[in-house]
Amino acid sequence: MSIVLLGSTSGSITLSEPAVAGTNTLSLPAVTGTFVIAGQNSAITAGTVNAGGTNPFNNTLTSVDFTGIPSWVKRITVVFNEVSSSGTSNFLVQLGDSGGIENTGYVSTSNYTNQASTTGGSNSTAGYLLFNSASTGAALISGTYTLVNISGNIWIGSGVHKIITTQVIFSGGSKTLSDVLTQVRITTVNGTDTFDAGSINILYE
Repeated sequence: MSIVLLGSTSGSITLSEPAVAGTNTLSLPAVTGTFVIAGQNSAITAGTVNAGGTNPFNNTLTSVDFTGIPSWVKRITVVFNEVSSSGTSNFLVQLGDSGGIENTGYVSTSNYTNQASTTGGSNSTAGYLLFNSASTGAALISGTYTLVNISGNIWIGSGVHKIITTQVIFSGGSKTLSDVLTQVRITTVNGTDTFDAGSINILYE
Protein backbone atom coordinates (compact mmCIF):
# COMPACT_ATOMS: atom_id res chain seq x y z
CA MET A 1 0.00 0.00 0.00
CA SER A 2 1.28 3.48 -0.86
CA ILE A 3 0.77 6.73 1.05
CA VAL A 4 0.21 9.88 -1.01
CA LEU A 5 0.83 13.32 0.51
CA LEU A 6 -0.87 16.05 -1.52
CA GLY A 7 0.69 19.49 -1.86
CA SER A 8 -1.24 22.51 -0.59
CA THR A 9 -1.67 23.86 -4.13
CA SER A 10 -0.36 21.17 -6.49
CA GLY A 11 1.89 18.11 -6.70
CA SER A 12 2.27 15.19 -4.35
CA ILE A 13 4.77 12.89 -2.63
CA THR A 14 4.21 9.13 -2.74
CA LEU A 15 5.66 6.75 -0.16
CA SER A 16 5.60 3.22 -1.61
CA GLU A 17 6.22 -0.11 0.11
CA PRO A 18 9.45 -1.99 -0.79
CA ALA A 19 9.30 -4.73 -3.42
CA VAL A 20 10.96 -7.19 -1.01
CA ALA A 21 9.16 -8.16 2.19
CA GLY A 22 10.72 -7.02 5.43
CA THR A 23 10.69 -4.35 8.09
CA ASN A 24 11.98 -0.94 7.04
CA THR A 25 12.31 2.25 9.06
CA LEU A 26 12.52 5.81 7.74
CA SER A 27 13.80 8.13 10.48
CA LEU A 28 13.39 11.89 10.13
CA PRO A 29 16.11 14.01 11.77
CA ALA A 30 15.08 16.15 14.73
CA VAL A 31 15.44 19.44 12.86
CA THR A 32 12.93 22.20 12.27
CA GLY A 33 13.05 23.53 8.74
CA THR A 34 13.05 22.38 5.14
CA PHE A 35 13.97 18.82 4.21
CA VAL A 36 15.70 18.12 0.93
CA ILE A 37 15.59 14.88 -1.07
CA ALA A 38 18.70 14.88 -3.22
CA GLY A 39 20.06 12.74 -6.01
CA GLN A 40 19.66 9.21 -7.29
CA ASN A 41 19.47 6.60 -4.52
CA SER A 42 18.55 9.62 -2.47
CA ALA A 43 18.25 10.00 1.27
CA ILE A 44 16.59 12.65 3.39
CA THR A 45 19.07 15.06 4.92
CA ALA A 46 18.47 17.79 7.46
CA GLY A 47 17.51 21.01 5.77
CA THR A 48 18.15 24.63 6.60
CA VAL A 49 19.71 25.50 9.90
CA ASN A 50 17.48 28.55 10.02
CA ALA A 51 14.55 27.63 12.27
CA GLY A 52 12.80 30.96 11.81
CA GLY A 53 12.60 34.09 13.90
CA THR A 54 14.68 37.24 13.75
CA ASN A 55 17.85 35.58 14.99
CA PRO A 56 17.79 31.94 13.83
CA PHE A 57 21.31 31.13 15.00
CA ASN A 58 20.79 32.66 18.47
CA ASN A 59 24.43 33.81 18.69
CA THR A 60 25.48 30.45 20.14
CA LEU A 61 26.74 28.38 17.20
CA THR A 62 30.43 28.59 16.31
CA SER A 63 30.01 25.85 13.70
CA VAL A 64 27.23 24.26 11.66
CA ASP A 65 27.53 20.49 11.01
CA PHE A 66 25.78 18.29 8.45
CA THR A 67 26.34 14.62 9.32
CA GLY A 68 25.25 11.22 8.04
CA ILE A 69 26.19 11.90 4.42
CA PRO A 70 25.95 8.59 2.47
CA SER A 71 29.08 6.95 1.07
CA TRP A 72 27.76 7.09 -2.52
CA VAL A 73 27.72 10.90 -2.61
CA LYS A 74 30.01 12.42 -5.26
CA ARG A 75 28.92 16.06 -5.21
CA ILE A 76 27.88 18.34 -2.35
CA THR A 77 26.62 21.90 -2.67
CA VAL A 78 26.72 24.12 0.43
CA VAL A 79 24.20 26.95 0.08
CA PHE A 80 24.54 30.23 2.00
CA ASN A 81 21.65 32.67 2.37
CA GLU A 82 22.63 36.07 3.84
CA VAL A 83 24.89 34.41 6.42
CA SER A 84 26.58 36.66 8.95
CA SER A 85 28.78 36.13 11.98
CA SER A 86 29.54 38.08 15.14
CA GLY A 87 33.09 38.93 14.01
CA THR A 88 35.35 39.36 11.02
CA SER A 89 37.11 35.99 10.90
CA ASN A 90 37.16 34.25 7.51
CA PHE A 91 34.66 31.43 6.97
CA LEU A 92 35.74 27.81 6.48
CA VAL A 93 34.09 24.75 4.95
CA GLN A 94 35.62 21.59 6.45
CA LEU A 95 35.16 17.91 5.64
CA GLY A 96 35.02 14.92 7.93
CA ASP A 97 34.94 11.13 7.91
CA SER A 98 34.31 8.47 10.53
CA GLY A 99 37.31 9.80 12.46
CA GLY A 100 35.81 13.30 12.77
CA ILE A 101 36.25 16.69 11.12
CA GLU A 102 39.68 17.23 9.55
CA ASN A 103 41.25 20.68 9.99
CA THR A 104 44.60 20.20 8.23
CA GLY A 105 45.82 19.29 4.75
CA TYR A 106 43.63 21.63 2.69
CA VAL A 107 45.00 23.63 -0.24
CA SER A 108 42.64 26.58 -0.42
CA THR A 109 42.54 30.22 -1.51
CA SER A 110 39.85 32.90 -1.58
CA ASN A 111 39.89 36.38 -3.12
CA TYR A 112 37.43 39.24 -3.44
CA THR A 113 36.81 42.19 -5.69
CA ASN A 114 34.38 45.07 -5.43
CA GLN A 115 32.81 47.73 -7.63
CA ALA A 116 35.70 50.09 -6.92
CA SER A 117 38.16 47.43 -8.22
CA THR A 118 39.63 46.91 -4.75
CA THR A 119 40.92 43.37 -4.29
CA GLY A 120 42.23 41.18 -1.51
CA GLY A 121 42.32 37.63 -0.27
CA SER A 122 43.94 34.92 1.78
CA ASN A 123 44.64 31.18 1.85
CA SER A 124 44.21 28.34 4.34
CA THR A 125 45.29 24.80 5.09
CA ALA A 126 42.59 24.39 7.77
CA GLY A 127 39.60 24.27 5.39
CA TYR A 128 38.13 25.61 2.17
CA LEU A 129 38.37 29.35 2.75
CA LEU A 130 35.62 31.93 2.13
CA PHE A 131 37.24 35.32 2.57
CA ASN A 132 35.36 37.70 4.87
CA SER A 133 36.00 41.25 3.66
CA ALA A 134 33.51 42.81 6.08
CA SER A 135 35.46 44.95 8.53
CA THR A 136 32.63 45.28 11.04
CA GLY A 137 31.27 41.73 11.31
CA ALA A 138 28.44 42.68 8.95
CA ALA A 139 29.07 40.05 6.28
CA LEU A 140 25.95 38.89 4.49
CA ILE A 141 27.19 35.97 2.41
CA SER A 142 24.94 34.48 -0.26
CA GLY A 143 26.11 31.90 -2.77
CA THR A 144 27.21 28.29 -3.12
CA TYR A 145 30.34 26.26 -2.42
CA THR A 146 30.51 23.06 -4.47
CA LEU A 147 32.51 19.99 -3.44
CA VAL A 148 33.19 17.30 -6.06
CA ASN A 149 34.77 13.90 -5.45
CA ILE A 150 37.25 13.43 -8.31
CA SER A 151 38.59 10.02 -7.22
CA GLY A 152 39.17 8.04 -4.02
CA ASN A 153 38.82 10.46 -1.10
CA ILE A 154 39.99 13.55 -3.03
CA TRP A 155 37.53 16.46 -2.94
CA ILE A 156 37.79 19.55 -5.14
CA GLY A 157 35.99 22.71 -4.00
CA SER A 158 34.97 25.95 -5.70
CA GLY A 159 32.58 28.78 -4.91
CA VAL A 160 31.29 32.21 -5.82
CA HIS A 161 29.57 34.38 -3.22
CA LYS A 162 28.16 37.83 -2.72
CA ILE A 163 29.32 39.56 0.44
CA ILE A 164 28.00 42.86 1.81
CA THR A 165 26.34 44.59 -1.19
CA THR A 166 29.23 45.51 -3.47
CA GLN A 167 31.73 42.64 -3.26
CA VAL A 168 32.11 39.18 -4.76
CA ILE A 169 34.22 36.31 -3.37
CA PHE A 170 35.92 33.67 -5.54
CA SER A 171 37.19 30.54 -3.79
CA GLY A 172 38.79 27.21 -4.66
CA GLY A 173 40.71 24.35 -3.12
CA SER A 174 41.35 20.63 -2.68
CA LYS A 175 41.52 18.13 0.18
CA THR A 176 42.30 14.43 0.47
CA LEU A 177 40.42 12.83 3.35
CA SER A 178 41.81 9.90 5.31
CA ASP A 179 38.57 7.94 4.74
CA VAL A 180 35.16 8.17 3.05
CA LEU A 181 33.41 11.51 3.61
CA THR A 182 30.50 11.45 6.08
CA GLN A 183 30.12 15.05 7.25
CA VAL A 184 30.60 18.74 6.39
CA ARG A 185 31.20 21.61 8.81
CA ILE A 186 30.89 25.37 8.27
CA THR A 187 32.85 27.44 10.79
CA THR A 188 35.31 30.33 11.02
CA VAL A 189 39.11 30.48 11.13
CA ASN A 190 39.24 31.64 14.74
CA GLY A 191 36.58 29.12 15.80
CA THR A 192 34.98 31.58 18.23
CA ASP A 193 32.86 33.91 16.08
CA THR A 194 29.21 32.86 16.23
CA PHE A 195 26.62 32.78 13.45
CA ASP A 196 24.03 35.50 13.99
CA ALA A 197 21.95 35.74 10.80
CA GLY A 198 20.97 33.87 7.66
CA SER A 199 20.65 30.18 6.88
CA ILE A 200 22.82 27.36 5.53
CA ASN A 201 21.79 24.17 3.73
CA ILE A 202 23.43 21.38 1.77
CA LEU A 203 22.32 19.40 -1.28
CA TYR A 204 24.08 16.19 -2.25
CA GLU A 205 24.04 13.81 -5.19
